[in-house]
Parts: sequence; C-alpha cells; structure tokens
Amino acid sequence: MNRPRPLRCLAALALVALTATSCGRSDQGSAPAAGGPQSAGSNAAGASATASNGAAQTAADLLPAKYRQGGVLRVATAVGYPPMEMYKSGTTELTGVDPDLAQAIAQRLGLRLELTNAAFDGLIPGLQAGRFDLVMSSMTDSEQRRQAVDFVDYFRTGGVIMTRKGNPEGLKSLADLCGKPVVLAKGSSNLDIGEQQNAKCPTRMRISQSEDAPTGLLQLDSGRAVATIVDYPVAQLFVQKGAYEVLPTQYGTAPWGIAVAKNESGLRDSVQKALQDLIDQGEYRRILDTWKVGGSAVPRATVNGGQ
Repeated sequence: MNRPRPLRCLAALALVALTATSCGRSDQGSAPAAGGPQSAGSNAAGASATASNGAAQTAADLLPAKYRQGGVLRVATAVGYPPMEMYKSGTTELTGVDPDLAQAIAQRLGLRLELTNAAFDGLIPGLQAGRFDLVMSSMTDSEQRRQAVDFVDYFRTGGVIMTRKGNPEGLKSLADLCGKPVVLAKGSSNLDIGEQQNAKCPTRMRISQSEDAPTGLLQLDSGRAVATIVDYPVAQLFVQKGAYEVLPTQYGTAPWGIAVAKNESGLRDSVQKALQDLIDQGEYRRILDTWKVGGSAVPRATVNGGQ
C-alpha cells in the first residue's frame, strides 16, 4: 500500500459535507530525500522510561528542553480523509481521529497543540524544514518514507469488503467474490487486492472500475455489483448511511505512523511514551471508538514498525 496515488484519492465523504474515495492516503506519494541518519528500527524504544534514580519518567520528562520551554507542539495534517482528518461541517475547525489523538498527546507532554492543515505532499518537506514538529495524517509507515523521517506507529488498517445491507450474497471473505461482479476504484490499493485475489479464483470475478468509492457504491445500489473493497476507516463512515454492510476482515493492512524528523529522537521517544500511556490507560481506544475505527487499534506504540 505504498505506491504513489493521485491526490484526487484524498477527497472527503459526503457524510461530512465532502466527497471521499477508496484510494486512501496510506499509499500516497513518495518520500523526499533523507535528511539525517537512519533510524534504529522497529524495536527502537527510544530513551529509557526510567530515570537514573529509578523513578519512572513521564512522557513530559522525556521531552527535550526546547519543547518544554516553547510550550507548543506544532502538528500538521492534510484535511480530506474522514474520519481521520476533516473539517467540522460548515467550519474550518479541524476534527477527526488524528486531531483528537494529537490533542491527547500534546496534553500528555504538557504542551499546547497548534494544529495546521497543509497539502499532503508538503507534509514531509515541511517537517524536514522545521515548520512542524509532527505530522499526523493517515500516513503509511513505509520503508521509502523512513529514509526521510521516523514514525511512531499508532494505527494499522487495510481494505474491507462492503456489500448491500443484509449481505444478500452471504459473503464472508475475498474468496467468496470469485465469479461475481465486483466494483473497485481505479488506481487504488483495493483494486490491487481484488486483482490479486482474482488471479487465484477458479471462476474469475467480473471487475469493473469506478472513479472513486461513492460512484462504486452506486453500482451496489443498482445491483450491477455485489461488493466493493474500501479502506476500513472510510467504510466505517459509509456504513452509517444504513444501506451497506462491512465485513470485519481487513486485507493488505499496513501501519500508519506519526512522522518525526530524523534529528528529533528525543521528541520521537516522548511521543512514543505518551501514545503508549494513552493505550495503556484506555484513552486511545476511546478516541478510536468515538470515530468507529477501533478495529484498527494497535496494542503497542512502536517505532518504525512498517515493512
């Protein structure tokens, strides 16, 4: 889920007064040139959570002095991928999973959150240039991007099968799509998932390609297709309209990470500690469940855990 996709795949859902696609920004774009040494890898836990005197350190204790003195955590996101990041209807106020998690992390660090909307393809360059401290924008932790930044992984997601309410075809898995008419969005990672399954089918699917997820769902409405595959977070919004059903299994899953500049290991470690505390104390899952994406929760805050 890391090959480049067009930015049109980042449109938001009609459910929040915008329009969405199934392309998902988890596979958007390529990383800029690396800016600093390579990270220590997926098991890097950063600085020890225990001080030299044996007392447990808080996330705020791990925070480098310049951030404590500044008092602000500058986080950038790219609106247009609900329910992860979007505007509240009729406003320019940022809301969603990532803004809520960013606020919770900032509170753990004892900092005031300053949240900025920016173009998705400018997020990593802005981070490297020091305009932001963190990027939280449904960004896949990929090997390519890790050449430029480190990631604190906070979400793991993939594509899910959507069908009409009541699941009239009795679908349970990708294999059940064999021999059936299926609609998949052009250029999406979900099209890849469907085509890979199709190569295994004894009777091949009849795949049609839609411009985006909403137009694909029109084929379900009309009976021209029995199923589609949509990114899990996006599907959780569509299903609230009451006309569709989402199967529980996620395919092609990959971790999404909070991006941190390579030369800011202290900040990375404090963010990892803050996120782990949120996980351990239940606030993390509460935030995800509020947006109905708890199925992508991770049990542990890891660093650079992607493939």
